[in-house]
Amino acid sequence: MTQKTRKNPGSIKKTSYSGLWYILILLVLISLGGWGFHYYQSFFRPNVTTGVQPSAYLYIHTGSDFQVLKNMLSDHHFLQDMKSFEWVAQKKKYDVKIRPGRYKIRDGMNNLELVNLLRSGKQDPVRLILQNVRNPEELAGKVAAQIEGDSISILHLLRDPGYLREFGVGPVTVFTLFIPNTYEFLWNTSADQFIRRMYKERQKFWNDERLTQMNQEALDIRGVIILASILEKETAKNTEKPVIAGVYLNRLRKGWPLQADPTLIFAWNDYTIKRVLNKHKEIDSPYNTYKYTGLPPGPICLPSVSSIDAVLNYEHHSYMYFCAKDDLSGYHNFAVTLAEHNRNAARYQAALKRSNIY
Repeated sequence: MTQKTRKNPGSIKKTSYSGLWYILILLVLISLGGWGFHYYQSFFRPNVTTGVQPSAYLYIHTGSDFQVLKNMLSDHHFLQDMKSFEWVAQKKKYDVKIRPGRYKIRDGMNNLELVNLLRSGKQDPVRLILQNVRNPEELAGKVAAQIEGDSISILHLLRDPGYLREFGVGPVTVFTLFIPNTYEFLWNTSADQFIRRMYKERQKFWNDERLTQMNQEALDIRGVIILASILEKETAKNTEKPVIAGVYLNRLRKGWPLQADPTLIFAWNDYTIKRVLNKHKEIDSPYNTYKYTGLPPGPICLPSVSSIDAVLNYEHHSYMYFCAKDDLSGYHNFAVTLAEHNRNAARYQAALKRSNIY
């Protein structure tokens, strides 16, 4: 007679519990795997797109919050997935403190790289070139195209006597505050920060050597810059600038009017004038150096460093006159006497007529 095997109730329970544990562990592993995949995708999957270019610049204005930043990223289509960027930004606590500035973002960056860049505040600086500027309006426009400070704010400070008094200048002499050069700025520079930086650069420019040269000739910074601005518009030939500076200084010391044509163009505020005629000399303006002796009230442009140094290193000579050469090369003939100058001027006028220049 065959005896039936009886199952142990305890072993059945153990088998059931083991199966449940296996299922629970499997579910946990699946869950962890899913979370890990989500984490990886959110942090490390490429999410930045800059279109056909390998990189682009992101400009975050001062005072922007996280919503403004998201709107900007969306408007420029810089992100493939906004939700994952939001999630990473919140995890990194970037959403509560937005740093303004100009940031260079690369195509294919992941969210972690983008957030770390924006959190760091490590901007890509701008190169601001100051040269060939005629007036404060033009200066404000050029600067505002490169920094966050707008042209209206910059121009307002350039015209504010109370503000400029701190730097020892006024609205008429404000160009004595700037030294043409190429400067690096953070994009989120305000109008006030820009001017204060320019004042520091001016202090560095006027080193002991230049100040000594200036004092030896009984000049001051204002006078040097004004005279340099006239040189800047008088000739493009750097080799001639010290000679022409010597002519002007000779005239000043003898109490003669400078009779500088570029000052008349400035007085008329008409930069289309190619030849100064007698009618242009009739304007009643402190910048009419045919009518009034001494230097005009302020610079007529932002002079280059070569023009400034030409004044400081002017050539000592006896010339009182100069006139463009009749070969129309842009160079000048120099003269001690009026008779000699008139002969030079006659040859130049004849050359203009031959070339049909009126």
